[in-house]
Amino acid sequence: MNNKKISKPILNIEDTEFMDFGSPNEKFQAKLGRMGPVVGAEKLGAMLTVVEPGKCAFPFHAHHAIEELFYVIEGRGEYRFGVETYPIKAGDLIAAPTGGSDRAHQIKNSGDKILRYLAVSTMDKMDVVEYPDSEKFMVFSSEDGNPNNAHLRFIGRMGSTVGYFDGEDD
Repeated sequence: MNNKKISKPILNIEDTEFMDFGSPNEKFQAKLGRMGPVVGAEKLGAMLTVVEPGKCAFPFHAHHAIEELFYVIEGRGEYRFGVETYPIKAGDLIAAPTGGSDRAHQIKNSGDKILRYLAVSTMDKMDVVEYPDSEKFMVFSSEDGNPNNAHLRFIGRMGSTVGYFDGEDD
């Protein structure tokens, strides 16, 4: 049991502090507001995500340990899940269960106004994330479930493995 003192277990989404997130070519651009740790959540993550028209926050990906659930607050877009694409709008609740590439997912703002959604997730300390479009994967281990704070993190391409004993007998 964690006895960490919680300063205030309530945060209005309008008071969320955002950070800019995105790729150099701006295909992936979003404002991300981590909310779970702010209110003291320990096993659930919550992040408010704001995406401009034509953009995605994240590449198409699948988690092997962390399950996600999204609630669309405002705007319209598309939810790519496996081989299907679904239209989404304000009021929609969207599941992203764990699994392989058949459960990979991505939200895109295909509308002409801002898309705002709340992402809720389990907070496992370790995860394996597949990126089917680029044939990459990421593994990480961190105390707070955030890959950016990981003490072990690796991003690589499928098929570039080494043997179990490679480099051990030298």
